[in-house]
Amino acid sequence: MIEVIRLSKRAVLRVFRDDRFKQGCLSVQFVRPMAREESASNALLPNVLLRGTELAPDLRAITLRLDDLYGAAIGPLSRRAGDYQMSGLFCGFIEDKYALEGDEIFAPMVEFLRELLFAPRLENGIFPESVVESEKKNLIATIESRLNDKRSYAADMLMRHMCKTDSYGIPRLGDKKAVSEITAESLYRHYEKLLRESPVEMFYVGSQDAAAVADKLRPLFGDTEAEIPSLPPQTGFCDGEGGIVEEKMTISQARLSIGYYTPITQRTEQYAAMHLCSTILGGGMTGKLFTKVREQMSLCYDIGAVFYSSKGIMTVSAGIDSSKREIVEQQVEEQIAAICRGEITEMEMESARQLLLSTLSAVNDSPGNIEGYYAIRAVTGGLLSREEYMEAVATCTPEAVAQAAKTLKKHTVYFLRGEEN
Repeated sequence: MIEVIRLSKRAVLRVFRDDRFKQGCLSVQFVRPMAREESASNALLPNVLLRGTELAPDLRAITLRLDDLYGAAIGPLSRRAGDYQMSGLFCGFIEDKYALEGDEIFAPMVEFLRELLFAPRLENGIFPESVVESEKKNLIATIESRLNDKRSYAADMLMRHMCKTDSYGIPRLGDKKAVSEITAESLYRHYEKLLRESPVEMFYVGSQDAAAVADKLRPLFGDTEAEIPSLPPQTGFCDGEGGIVEEKMTISQARLSIGYYTPITQRTEQYAAMHLCSTILGGGMTGKLFTKVREQMSLCYDIGAVFYSSKGIMTVSAGIDSSKREIVEQQVEEQIAAICRGEITEMEMESARQLLLSTLSAVNDSPGNIEGYYAIRAVTGGLLSREEYMEAVATCTPEAVAQAAKTLKKHTVYFLRGEEN
């Protein structure tokens, strides 16, 4: 059960009380509409904030502060949540009742969090240029690592082309050009804007009373009564122009990515049926794509399907020989058509059901998992209760899955092939 406490006009605290863990966690995230002109700055900022405060001006000083808090940890957060981007900090710590008598962890952790957010280390009134340049290099390296992973690269490119008129096509970390153009001054001005204009989502998982947690966190944002611009509502997929996109690259294995859209999202009643549909199609080794297209027909090296429930997009991705592109596309269409016709075996249905239920069960395995599951759903909307969603998955019928499959519309095909082909 999540308790929601509004700390001010801009800040909301959500508390998930759980006595099973010795550790608790707390996230503080600024919520922004996903925008091309600021996605890179939003992704970079948390890393810069973690490089120093007025009282702890470098990484060594920060480490010593955390060591004093029983080895607590603070890390950056940069997330896509449907049409929004969430950036901020995540804290993990020992709960007070497990510390030595007389020691407190949570209150000094909140104070250190306040320093990181509101009293960063500055030089000449802006972030230190050396710190910003260092973190820019790290962020660009992260972006390049996705470019070097051709499966991730193809998935990203499919989304960019499919959602070129939709915020969902904006790279969560920005692109290399956008990152390279950030300066210490521009990032600091964006930081000031983010503090001034962004709604704030805080999420606590642990054993402390919700009111006590709120009392400690309220000073962070509770005295800010200025009106914050409201966020635009979450939307489903915006049906822009689709088609076929081909790209050549020096690779030994081609990548085929196909994008479909559906009016079904996590905010609609057919959510569980659509999630099961994508899992039956390609959610594992018992999915139709794996058993039929890969194992029986030997048409690909790997293949699978993913449902992006906040937006209503399903993608199919496969590693193939370039010469087999057309037949793989045909077989993907055939397997979707089979689901539409209700050709779902009992084993396929139960395997998909158990895979989803197992994933949902794992949500409660750690404070971090709990925070990740609920914090994003708090802003994207839909079924917030894990138990309600598990019940929907457990009771969904093959007929409902078939009806959900009939809503899928093919939109964009992205094909990454070798230069010699």
